[in-house]
Amino acid sequence: MSIVGSWEHNFIRTNGVNLHYVSQGAGKLMLLLHGFPELWYSWRHQITEFAQNYHVVAVDLRGYNDSDKPQELSAYKMSELVEDVRGIISGLGYEDCILVAHDWGGAIAWNFAYAYPRMVEKLVVLNIPHPAKFAEGLQTPQQLLKSWYIFAFQIPWLPEFLLQLNDYQAIADAFSKMAINKSAFTPADLDAYKNAAKKSGALTAMINYYRCGFQSLFEGDRPQWGMLDIPTLTIWGENDSALGKELTYGTEAYVRDWQIKYIPNCSHWVQQEQPALVNNYIKEFLDK
Repeated sequence: MSIVGSWEHNFIRTNGVNLHYVSQGAGKLMLLLHGFPELWYSWRHQITEFAQNYHVVAVDLRGYNDSDKPQELSAYKMSELVEDVRGIISGLGYEDCILVAHDWGGAIAWNFAYAYPRMVEKLVVLNIPHPAKFAEGLQTPQQLLKSWYIFAFQIPWLPEFLLQLNDYQAIADAFSKMAINKSAFTPADLDAYKNAAKKSGALTAMINYYRCGFQSLFEGDRPQWGMLDIPTLTIWGENDSALGKELTYGTEAYVRDWQIKYIPNCSHWVQQEQPALVNNYIKEFLDK
């Protein structure tokens, strides 16, 4: 274990992999799950803020940054990612948690909440729709166009090659060019993401989330999403170029106690671009 300031860096063994995480604070577990192409650092504006009242744990998902990076494609099935989360919670000595997640982390969080509802006291998802709503969205031309990268990622080796060009500039551009508030990402922030992507096996592992997820669309029966009884807050940056705001419409058909907070003039990177507002919305939700 290493300690930088009041942030502790550690590893936990879960579901056959070692996952790196950063933690701070004590009390109820608040587990933070990042998205693509990120790492625990995506929650830098939330960790210390919520550590005043919670034991905050921001994990590197499998395949990312300092966590293990299994080579086989099947290692990135949703069922494996869900079991990672279960193992983190129990391995840290908790029975349940406040689960806060963004992008791919949010997709995992939705699936985890359905698989292990007793292990989630409250759910907060940022700029990721309910899985049923995303599946509906992929049947529309507008979302198919926004999701072009999912199809591009199915090509072997070429996405990895392109992302490495010019010192991984495409990784930095994913943040700086998508953001509405360009000042939200400093050169040091962008370097943190680039350096994580440079680690051996990371690019393929990160892209394998999309390759494995795409395959699952054509394997077996579609999941039957019932009514989720966990209190859930969705926070959505309205200027998300990858996921349309309309994907949130009708979520109440799947979540009994659901709230939505839209943030105008904000991109997909909502908790980094508007951290104060995001933190306030989460606090209000948790205090109820």
